[in-house]
Amino acid sequence: MSKAISVPTVVADSVLKNRLLETIPLFAGKKILILGDIGLDEYIMGEVRRISPEAPVPVLEVEKEDMRLGLAGNVAQNVRSLGGNPILVSVVGKDTGADLLNSLLKQSGVSTDYLVVDPARPTTRKARVMAKHHHLVRVDYEIRRYLSPETEQKVIAICDQALDQVDAVIVEDYAKGVITQPLQQKIIQMAHAKKKKVYLDPHRSNPGEFYHGVDLIKPNFDEAVILSGLSYDDLRDHPNKVIEVGQALQKKVGASEVVLTRGKDGMTIFSGEKVVQVPTFARQVFDVTGAGDTVIAALVLGLVSGLNLQESCMLANYAAGVVVGQIGCVPCHIDELKSYIQNT
Repeated sequence: MSKAISVPTVVADSVLKNRLLETIPLFAGKKILILGDIGLDEYIMGEVRRISPEAPVPVLEVEKEDMRLGLAGNVAQNVRSLGGNPILVSVVGKDTGADLLNSLLKQSGVSTDYLVVDPARPTTRKARVMAKHHHLVRVDYEIRRYLSPETEQKVIAICDQALDQVDAVIVEDYAKGVITQPLQQKIIQMAHAKKKKVYLDPHRSNPGEFYHGVDLIKPNFDEAVILSGLSYDDLRDHPNKVIEVGQALQKKVGASEVVLTRGKDGMTIFSGEKVVQVPTFARQVFDVTGAGDTVIAALVLGLVSGLNLQESCMLANYAAGVVVGQIGCVPCHIDELKSYIQNT
């Protein structure tokens, strides 16, 4: 068996912290095109004190209801809360879910002008019925199939118009049907023609070749193994399995850069032939929901504001540290991020 390779870890010293703090104000006015599946997260919470006389099921006495932006909507609200200007391109239905989603987007300062309405598809909604912190049931409103050719052409036309005014593109694939391979390849082609980079948050249900041509891909470790085409059995006792997975994914996708998120182990960055480790900065973890959305929003804002990839990943890990210390899918705000960097 080969020896384990030592990967250098970036240190968050005072010089780096000051550079991050000085860069955050530059996020203002940066325009990021966000393309992907959008959804509405609903929470119905209360107490269960009895069983229904109509059927052997618990009766939830509702105490609170909450609605939050999900999927690419959460990425967009993170870009906005960090000072950037998100241009959110997605597809919604002509239904109550779309009305609720539009209301939340407007409250978050995210424009709804770039959403395509397709009456043949329901707006993705996930309603979680909960007794305290215990899930009783989840109700999904969605159709997991690719867009019709007509709807896909509308999405492409909107992206084409928006590309002239943006600093970068984020593609968010949650496998709900908005991201098809032809659509993605067309967006990559158009973006590169206009000298704009494409940053991708992938889904494990697609092979690595599906995402060929993006400039940077940000999977977690399990997603990276599947996307790379490697086997868990082959990697089980491999001392350099993280490095092998990341480099295999680089080749498979053709991306010069891979940011592999690893939870409590931080991030491993692959940039060309260089491999670097970035630590996590989470002081306490209550809920990791939506943390990946915060990471890619902060990461891309850092890159378009002059930070290099290592610095941007450090910034993104600080932002993730803010949101995992809270319950539910919440955005990271500028003041919270500054305070967290200064005090961590």
